[in-house]
Amino acid sequence: MTDTRVRGIDHIGVTVPDLETATLFLVRALGAEVLYDILRRQDGPRGGLDVEQRLGVPAGTKELAVRMLALPGDGPGIELYEFEGPRREPPARPSDFGWQHVAVYTDDLDASVRDCVAAGAILLAGAQPLPGPEAGERNRFAYLRTPWGSTLKLVTYPDPQPWERTASRRRVRPATVGAGAWPTDPDRPGPTAR
Repeated sequence: MTDTRVRGIDHIGVTVPDLETATLFLVRALGAEVLYDILRRQDGPRGGLDVEQRLGVPAGTKELAVRMLALPGDGPGIELYEFEGPRREPPARPSDFGWQHVAVYTDDLDASVRDCVAAGAILLAGAQPLPGPEAGERNRFAYLRTPWGSTLKLVTYPDPQPWERTASRRRVRPATVGAGAWPTDPDRPGPTAR
């Protein structure tokens, strides 16, 4: 096997129509925490050839604000972008090409669905059992739409899954909130420095 030196997903970039509204949704719905602003609204907008080439966006597109958030536990960050520009398309649906949803692990699916709906998400259908190789008595999922139209999946799989009996590798399940630690790195402070 080739050593790619890839450790996992660092963050997920999400373009939203309004940075503050999206931040409030993620804080209320998922318990996200604002880490820092990469581009504060009062310091923007940022545009021109550099932005157009770096991000592959149409000419005339400007970054208005960019913010990094963290979800509870050890999962990837969420980097929110707000743009102004000549062309903006609606979010991809699962049937479209490209990254189609973000899945968030939860210990209490029903409570997380309620939190997301209370924060402004739309539940697409009630919670469903995970099928086939992911099945287990308490293993379930639900799909929702965020207020800006992106697809969000909530998933829980506390019970063993059939695929685990024969696989040589396991999926990474986020650690219990508060129980995780930074990856081994002598130059990085421990979890209390978050």
